[in-house]
Amino acid sequence: MQHRKVNEREKKIMMLKSTRKPLIVVGIVAVFLMPLFAIQVESAEQAVNIAGKQRMFTQRMLKDYAMVGMKNTFGNPDVDLKKIVNDFEDHMASLMKYTQSDEIKRSIDKIKKIWTPLKEVLNQPPEKEKAGELQKELEKLLKVSDDTTKLFAKESGKESGKTVNISGRQRMLSQRMASLYMLKVWGVNDPQFKKKLDKSMLLFKNSLDELERSSFNTTEISVLLQKVKRSFIFFEMMSRSNSKFIPTLIYKKSNDILKNMNRATQKYVATQSK
Repeated sequence: MQHRKVNEREKKIMMLKSTRKPLIVVGIVAVFLMPLFAIQVESAEQAVNIAGKQRMFTQRMLKDYAMVGMKNTFGNPDVDLKKIVNDFEDHMASLMKYTQSDEIKRSIDKIKKIWTPLKEVLNQPPEKEKAGELQKELEKLLKVSDDTTKLFAKESGKESGKTVNISGRQRMLSQRMASLYMLKVWGVNDPQFKKKLDKSMLLFKNSLDELERSSFNTTEISVLLQKVKRSFIFFEMMSRSNSKFIPTLIYKKSNDILKNMNRATQKYVATQSK
């Protein structure tokens, strides 16, 4: 009798083990599927914000790529690069799910076409020899991402959509200024470096002036814009100097601007989505 009970108990354990494997597989699949559509786009202003982040991601990935290539671990750029690559895909899928516009869907398809081969390069160990070509391809990705953001802003039909677009673009410009200088420090030759940097800085400065005059500003947004203005002084000083700035300082200052502009953009979205 005791022997039979033991056998029955063993059978139950074996059954449990056999059912555990499918559950583990389901769990693993669920984990991999979780990021998909993790960003739920629920308003036109939010769509402009998320699409605008895609522009910023193109330059942030380049900045991280250069940092990892230089073997500089400040801010864990290798971890950040992997995260942004995943976020870019997640945002792209979420925007496609949200939009009902065929024109915007075609624009997102253009993004996907450029993005697919780029993702493979970004998932490989960084090489200085590939950085120049990577920058060119990310420029193309930036252009189509910007086109998509403008379409979402236009579709919103609101002045606030334009403000969210400009505010969101400041995030991209913070990373663009940093990535350009990072490539220079790494030793990647770009004959258009000064022209690109000057153009990005001028657009950032003019856009910041426009945002400071916005009728949508709250006290909190105005405080954030003032913090950004103080951080931007570093880039103005950097552009005028012949000295070589260390990558960690560039990385930190660009992230300070990104953090505050991201918060300001979210505040613009929250104000207009009520």
